[in-house]
Amino acid sequence: VRHLPLLWILFVQEITKGNECINANAKYCGECIQAGAKCGWCKDPVRESKLSGETVSTRCDEMHSLIKRGCDDDMIENPHGKQKILKNKKVTHRKKGAEKLKPEEITQIQPQKLSLTLRSGEPQSFNLTFKRAEDYPIDLYYLMDLSYSMKDDLENVKNLGTSLMLEMSKITSDFRIGFGSFVEKTVMPYISTTPAKLLNPCTGDQNCTSPFSYKNVLKLTSDGKKFNNLVGQQHISGNLDSPEGGFDAIMQVAVCGDHIGWRNVTRLLVFSTDAGFHFAGDGKLGGIVLPNDGKCHLENNAYTMSHYYDYPSIAHLVQKLSDNNIQTIFAVTEEFQPVYQELKNLIPKSAVGTLSANSSNVINLIIDAYNSLSSEVILENSKLPEGVTIAYTSRCKNGVVSEGESGRRCSNISIGDEVMFSISVTSKGCPKLGKPEHIKIKPLGFTEEVEIILNFICECECNKDGVKNSPLCHFGNGTYECGACKCNEGRVGRQCECSSNDVATEDMDRTCRKDNGTDICSNNGDCVCGTCECKKRDNPEERYSGQHCECDNFNCDRSGNKLCGGHGHCECRVCVCDPMWTGNACDCSLDNSTCLASNKQICNGRGECECGTCKCTDPKFQGPTCETCPTCPGVCTEHKECVQCRAFGTGEKKDTCERDCSYFNLIKVKDRDKLPQPNDASYPVMHCKERDANDCWFYYTYAVNNNTEKEVHVVDMLDCPAGPDIIPIVAGVVAGIVLIGLALLLIWKLLMIIHDRREFAKFEKEKMNAKWDTGENPIYKSAVTTVVNPKYEGK
Repeated sequence: VRHLPLLWILFVQEITKGNECINANAKYCGECIQAGAKCGWCKDPVRESKLSGETVSTRCDEMHSLIKRGCDDDMIENPHGKQKILKNKKVTHRKKGAEKLKPEEITQIQPQKLSLTLRSGEPQSFNLTFKRAEDYPIDLYYLMDLSYSMKDDLENVKNLGTSLMLEMSKITSDFRIGFGSFVEKTVMPYISTTPAKLLNPCTGDQNCTSPFSYKNVLKLTSDGKKFNNLVGQQHISGNLDSPEGGFDAIMQVAVCGDHIGWRNVTRLLVFSTDAGFHFAGDGKLGGIVLPNDGKCHLENNAYTMSHYYDYPSIAHLVQKLSDNNIQTIFAVTEEFQPVYQELKNLIPKSAVGTLSANSSNVINLIIDAYNSLSSEVILENSKLPEGVTIAYTSRCKNGVVSEGESGRRCSNISIGDEVMFSISVTSKGCPKLGKPEHIKIKPLGFTEEVEIILNFICECECNKDGVKNSPLCHFGNGTYECGACKCNEGRVGRQCECSSNDVATEDMDRTCRKDNGTDICSNNGDCVCGTCECKKRDNPEERYSGQHCECDNFNCDRSGNKLCGGHGHCECRVCVCDPMWTGNACDCSLDNSTCLASNKQICNGRGECECGTCKCTDPKFQGPTCETCPTCPGVCTEHKECVQCRAFGTGEKKDTCERDCSYFNLIKVKDRDKLPQPNDASYPVMHCKERDANDCWFYYTYAVNNNTEKEVHVVDMLDCPAGPDIIPIVAGVVAGIVLIGLALLLIWKLLMIIHDRREFAKFEKEKMNAKWDTGENPIYKSAVTTVVNPKYEGK
């Protein structure tokens, strides 16, 4: 509960943030409709009298708010965007072997051209269909590294023409193939510039041709034998460093369309090498610092500016390959797979295949790579105008739907498959003063594209009827358009009556005070040209009004945390109640139907109906119609059986408990001290003590709370009479017998000790009194013999 104020603040902030119309502070209709798609402008001239104390910008608001404030729907300017398809040729449906069509007669994308009229913040969406046509023409250019390490590969490529023509005939009946080769820039340290090495860069008895940067050996042709013948005449060459100058060659193949013979069909570039590559910046090693210009420099089918321009960058290559719709297949040895995989990730619509050591698998590699590239369609768009955004949603095979960046592509497309993209274009504001813009959308690697003409709604229709220098705008100081004055530069005020350089004077301030004892504009606005312009509130639903901004629609009494109890509206700080409601906060209902009891009497004749609620005259009666008396005699007995069955599952109603006893809320407590006390509750409470069939007592209270709900609090333990406890009794008897036995034994033992001591004393006494004869026994002989030494002198 403590977090509710914070949540309320966040909610209000979110509402404020969302109402872009209010925040725009628009001064004229065109500025208003550019603020957002939900914004409308009230052009009603009569509205001026209703806008007392409000600025011109209050004409700009959300539609429902303007209507609520009294602006007729037909007087609200709220233009909407539209779209028109200008060229909509259906995608081509044909089978292989059918009548041959020219490339320009085949359509794979629909529509081809359309016009969109955009309103700020209002998206315009259209569907784009793509179908991969069957028997679509293919141009393939084979660009080969002719450094010495590719010597064995050249032998296998010499028969590539006819073999590849045969395989590609399974895919298309219109296939052309071309061939080019590259080595390296013809400067140190890439090649040796000694005269002998320039003639034959290879060592030993190997006969190699002079090094070169790039040669266009064979223009694209449908003659496979010619390809074999010309390639068979090629010789290997050589260079010094490991990386090759393949990027120079790729750039020339991409931009020299006339020399290569590219058609507006599927364009494939096979780049075959067994080494790495140089890129932008590496030219510094040879003293070449000029960036690649991305232009064609072929003379006699040879690249002539390799010593003058640096290698192109990867980004530069990506741009040129994309602009010319070329899909690249990197046929490289296994050693350089990781390098070219990274390059593939940077170049859209490219593939990497593992070339065997002698290029024997090049045909299968090309077929697999082509199938991989052609099975995926990726949409890209040209550069968007400022403030324009575009969103894609793809609907691919098997019902797969993707959005965001994934919405640009569909995979696993077979020949003849048709997929659809939903494209949404949105503008924010009015780019370049509303001049039309052109953007293009096309699938990567394809020549076909969709041209979109973007038009922008920057002004309202009523702007055309505007009157410049209108007398309605203070002697012609503004243009009267859309029901309000659009002031000339340097003028302010609702009728442009003041200069923006004027300083507020005391006379102007006086007209902005309601009387001498009040603040300017009631401290709720600013005095502009002697007229109050009221402040705006954070909450767009709240506003100040009145000639001196003395009124508002949010400082009325509330009930139930609702303004005017939700049964009226606030006008100048006073609630105007809806019919059948009254009171300062419109919280008092005049409808007596809620006070009628079942006997059709108001409050059962025991009270009065006030604001749709019964006020009982006798406090012991409760309920919506004063029908309940929780403290009347007999209440305890009335509810005894139901309390028994619900609390303890016993009693006469235990089988029908759910049906008959669900009319009160049962609350169990631990002991009687926990039961509600009459002094603690704000409603009467009846204490009950009842006995069940087992002579057990149970305690409960019955009451009707302030929400007219019946409550029963019951002690969950029964108070039953205690029976004899057998175990303690038996234990007590046994213990008593044992103790008595022990006591008797001890007494007997004590008596025996006393008796023995008396007998012993008597014996001793008689012994002392006995008189014995002291004469010697005549037969007694002593056992002691005494011997005296005669010589002993006693010394």
